[in-house]
Amino acid sequence: MPATTTNENQLLSKDPPDIENLLFLNPRTKQFANSRPSIQTVQDKKHWKRNDEHTCASGCTKNLNRNFLDVKHTTYSERGALREASRCLKCADAPCQKSCPTSIDIKSFITSIANKNYYGAAKAILSDNPLGLTCGMVCPTSDLCVGGCNLYASEEGPINIGGLQQFAVEIFKAMHIPAIRDPSCNGEKLNEKYSSQIALIGCGPASISCATFLARLGYTNLTIYEKQDYLGGLSSAEIPQYRLPFDTVNFEVELMKDLGVKIVSNQPLSTEPNGLTVEKLRNEFGCKAIFSARANSRP
Repeated sequence: MPATTTNENQLLSKDPPDIENLLFLNPRTKQFANSRPSIQTVQDKKHWKRNDEHTCASGCTKNLNRNFLDVKHTTYSERGALREASRCLKCADAPCQKSCPTSIDIKSFITSIANKNYYGAAKAILSDNPLGLTCGMVCPTSDLCVGGCNLYASEEGPINIGGLQQFAVEIFKAMHIPAIRDPSCNGEKLNEKYSSQIALIGCGPASISCATFLARLGYTNLTIYEKQDYLGGLSSAEIPQYRLPFDTVNFEVELMKDLGVKIVSNQPLSTEPNGLTVEKLRNEFGCKAIFSARANSRP
């Protein structure tokens, strides 16, 4: 049988001749770490900021260049919420509550949802966590309360606690019921220290939660100083609106303001002559306590 001759120009593969160039474009495992200037990282992160330096005040979306609307609402319908709430085992020693950093009585508000008592469910949530709606939307529940659910290994999976929490608080939000202080916490029955001036620096989640709890205890002179013209701190500046809409943050701020908390915008801490300093808060404003919750978006 005669030997076959191989043509040097004959293609022995279906791959095109420029396969090396194509493979060069594909990502490959790097054998070393890249060095990147910190200033470049900050600039790249700033490019994707939602509010900062884009002339967007609270609730404004007209001039917002990077506006990610909540185009797909993910909360439960009433029928879906009732079905999910009915699956709850109502454990006596509930591991979900122990896994929650805010210690919300989870089985209590889920039972209220199952009984169609949505106001009672929202009351149980907001009593323990003034940021109940925000946490229902963005809290990593799979690593916390949902991860501790006793139904985690079941066929239908664990209870969607975050979804039920968001459902209950959104129904309460639609009721437009203002927050009120306990009638027993009035100025006549409390010590004069409850009328002392208290300042909170920054109107982010920490200050909103702190001011709400202090106002519930009966403190009447609470003032939050915010350097931006919008409220909510990193909840408004960093989290996209499809995860956390503006009206959610404003709803929790309004509940806080219903308790008498005052907010001063465009007032940052500064050492300038007309700036706000800790010494000025103590000496001129007469603040007996100062809560600092200044956020830092940089790592």
